[in-house]
Amino acid sequence: MELKKLGEDFTVCKVKDYSLVDLDAEYCFIGKTDDENSLVCITEDVPQNVVQRDDGWKGFRIEGTLDFSLVGILSKISTILTDSGIPIFAVSTYNTDYIFVKMENYQKALAVLERSGYRIKG
Repeated sequence: MELKKLGEDFTVCKVKDYSLVDLDAEYCFIGKTDDENSLVCITEDVPQNVVQRDDGWKGFRIEGTLDFSLVGILSKISTILTDSGIPIFAVSTYNTDYIFVKMENYQKALAVLERSGYRIKG
């Protein structure tokens, strides 16, 4: 399986509302519940109405379109990283999964995954 490194720095945050979020940005993951408005975006795209933020994330994505019948792909990656003491923040889209780790763990995460048989590109 192939993983693609994302070159940008990311921020995980809460926003007051989505009115200032640039939905045309290259990466913009939003999640809304009854008590929060979450956003994962490139750090330079964090909107002014941010309520809380956690900077310093790097990411990679599973390449290709993942069929909904496939099981365990994200679980396997998260287990490999957890077993190496690397916490993750995962986001799933219709096509694939994105995995974010703190910058200080990024190179270690890529090395661990490569040793586990994943091809890393980008």
